[in-house]
Amino acid sequence: MSDDRLIVALDVPNIIAGMDLVNKLGETVSFYKIGLGMLTGGGLALADELKQEHNKRIFLDLKLFDIGATVEAAVKGIAKYELDFLTVHGDPNVVKAAKEGAANSDLKILAVTILTSLDREDLNENLYKPGNISDLVVERAERAFKAGADGVIASPLESKKIRNLSSASGKLIVTPGVRPKGAELGDQKRISTPRDAIQNGSSHIVVGRPIVKSSNPKLAANNIVNEIKS
Repeated sequence: MSDDRLIVALDVPNIIAGMDLVNKLGETVSFYKIGLGMLTGGGLALADELKQEHNKRIFLDLKLFDIGATVEAAVKGIAKYELDFLTVHGDPNVVKAAKEGAANSDLKILAVTILTSLDREDLNENLYKPGNISDLVVERAERAFKAGADGVIASPLESKKIRNLSSASGKLIVTPGVRPKGAELGDQKRISTPRDAIQNGSSHIVVGRPIVKSSNPKLAANNIVNEIKS
């Protein structure tokens, strides 16, 4: 049985590979993430098909960032697909514009705090202000909530601190960088296990390669679902 706290990232090149994986996973998975990597391979068409014909929940991970009018127009168009989650960068002006675009729809706007593939050295290169990376994530999350975000994307290492914010009441915390015990880290630097992420306050976890690259994706997904439920 599925648990929609598990979101499987369809990190595959095109709609054909995406549907093949969805068919392999069957009823074990009810929620999928489609990102930029598959957008030119039919990602929006796949999102629409999974939502309308297969009754799956869809997280469109586009991390939108532009001037307010452009973000609002883009989100307004995406909202017509009746998807579930959409990511934008966590800058308050971007969040506010996205919320305007999503008005009168059920689309949840999730703000990206700091990518889980980045560490403090990376932030220095990107000219982020000094400070502990965990504190910066929490600060960006709080500002995003105040701007109207329905939730945030954050590392499992920061989810507990974010969940303790008064402004986080009733908000979503969606956590990438989740790896079952023994799985390879890949390009993620701030990670945790599925159980720890949920216990620390994450509402959903996103898992890609440990399932997508598994010789038995359905078994890998089922093991994670069991870990979440435990």
